[in-house]
Amino acid sequence: MDALRQHLARIQDLRHAAAVLEWDQETHMPSGGAEGRAHQVATLRQVAHETFASDATASLIESASPETEVDADLVRIARRDLARATRLPAPLVGALAEASARAKTAWAEARQDSDWALFGPHLERIVDLTTQKADLLRPLIAEERGAGYAPSDADARYDALLDEYEPGASTTEIAAVFADLRSHLVPLVQDIAARGAVDDEPLYRYVPETIQWELGMEIAYAFGYDLERGRQDLSAHPFTTTFGIDDVRITTRVDPNFFPTALYGTLHEAGHALYEQGISKELARTPLADGTSLGIHESQSRLWENQVGRSRAFWRRHFPAFQSQIGSWMDLNADTVWRACNRVQPSLIRVEADEVTYHLHVLLRFTLERELIAGRLAVGDVPDAWNAGMETLLGIVPETDRDGCLQDIHWSLGALGYFPTYSLGTLMSGQLWDAMGRDLGDLDALVADGEYGAILGWLRENVHQWGRRKTATQILQDATGSGLDAGPWLAYIRDKVESVYG
Repeated sequence: MDALRQHLARIQDLRHAAAVLEWDQETHMPSGGAEGRAHQVATLRQVAHETFASDATASLIESASPETEVDADLVRIARRDLARATRLPAPLVGALAEASARAKTAWAEARQDSDWALFGPHLERIVDLTTQKADLLRPLIAEERGAGYAPSDADARYDALLDEYEPGASTTEIAAVFADLRSHLVPLVQDIAARGAVDDEPLYRYVPETIQWELGMEIAYAFGYDLERGRQDLSAHPFTTTFGIDDVRITTRVDPNFFPTALYGTLHEAGHALYEQGISKELARTPLADGTSLGIHESQSRLWENQVGRSRAFWRRHFPAFQSQIGSWMDLNADTVWRACNRVQPSLIRVEADEVTYHLHVLLRFTLERELIAGRLAVGDVPDAWNAGMETLLGIVPETDRDGCLQDIHWSLGALGYFPTYSLGTLMSGQLWDAMGRDLGDLDALVADGEYGAILGWLRENVHQWGRRKTATQILQDATGSGLDAGPWLAYIRDKVESVYG
């Protein structure tokens, strides 16, 4: 076991070193460094993969004799990861890392210029490499899921990608979840529209970037984000990255003319960071020291962003401090801003979408990804397909690619199969919030009193500490008493809509 731990720790160090370079690329690297950085990241990722997908790793796993439950979980997860790693040749892993490093720079330039043509060739390369990856993993997924597993070829390929982010999930199950959500949310949006709009003008008042930054960081710190083990920087798209349990960093972006961009970007990423900082330290430098699934990870970011940060109790507690620093808010009150932050209206940008229409944004991306991976949608046709989907699902069409198909960074990262986890995580956040209320009592009272430690403590015990030792289903079952269930979130959102719109 000691030899296996030392071997896996070296591999984790290589992966974290690559993550440092990737973080720097998004935050501080000069644009001229893109080509060299692509080679550096590719080298580290490929060496880490070669070291892990080796006979030495297999031998250590087979010869290890677990003496504790943590040891047994480590061997189990290492064996699972090795089964996937050995299906992927190192040159393919390196090519994907290099293509992604180049694509991220191209995406940032394309987004700035609102020019899909600058990014398209890079996405074509990523789709090609990702498809190769999926086809290599498909037989393993089929073997693990048994004789009853019989998806179409296209869905089998997407399942292989989805499994990387949400182990065990299937395309058909995800499609059914979205169909159910759509059946509830579209009529709800129509009902809300009939009741009249909520005034969100206060959110568009000018607030200096430095003030927005400081307010967001004050709240993240109040939530429990440890700034001795983390920091925040600016990036084109907010993200969280970890170089180990004691170094978890977040980014945000700031729009001086739209207050929610920075605040909720910070709160969302702080939720991710709280998860990573809360993993048990005995799992450090092992494959167990990570989120068990992207759905569970998103449940944490969405819970702190929405159930806490968009609650009436939150705004009543923090509004006086906000108002004292924002001169243009002197004529407002807490409830006015709370209602503005919860206005339901179809909008262009996913990360700034209201809670009701958010799932429709994710559904669009899921639909387009399935078509890309199946080969039924050409990369060059993505902008038109995007705009058509926006019109069908949300009734609006972006005027520019910057506000449309270029708004998210994920495809440049090679993260096809990732987007559905945003909706899964949102549903999980509803389940966890509901269960937390049963255990802790009046959660609004805790928020109103700034007692975030009680909320964080419950999450530490039931979610964070476990890392990958428990699956997403096990965490939900143990914490809430059931598997994935949309019911609690739908009840939560209906209650909020009633409160906001009357």
